[in-house]
Amino acid sequence: MAMDDRNQQSFLIMRKPFFLVIKSLPYSGMAIFPFVLMREKSLRENPSFVYHERIHLVQQLETGILLFYIIYLLHYLFNIVKYREHNKAYREIVFEREAYSCENKIHYLRYRPFWAFLKHF
Repeated sequence: MAMDDRNQQSFLIMRKPFFLVIKSLPYSGMAIFPFVLMREKSLRENPSFVYHERIHLVQQLETGILLFYIIYLLHYLFNIVKYREHNKAYREIVFEREAYSCENKIHYLRYRPFWAFLKHF
């Protein structure tokens, strides 16, 4: 299966993201294009963590960074009302569902369809 041009560009751009260690980060990690923020430098050696955040960077490229965060926040707010529990609300955000379900698929980004997160709604 060949990559289309959009997937190839996203894959190449996100192959080696810029890592920043922020010890006061309230979460273990977070992607804010073009950076992967992490609480501990050792997370850089965790393939699942890195791949999870790379998936978010590609999602941000696809939707546009601002639209990504608008959708992310609105989906979280909808979920917190629905589930009344932070962890469940967070895990059910469409972008998180894709990232968690594919973080261990080594070649996922290479063949990922454009706006693939939509199938996780």
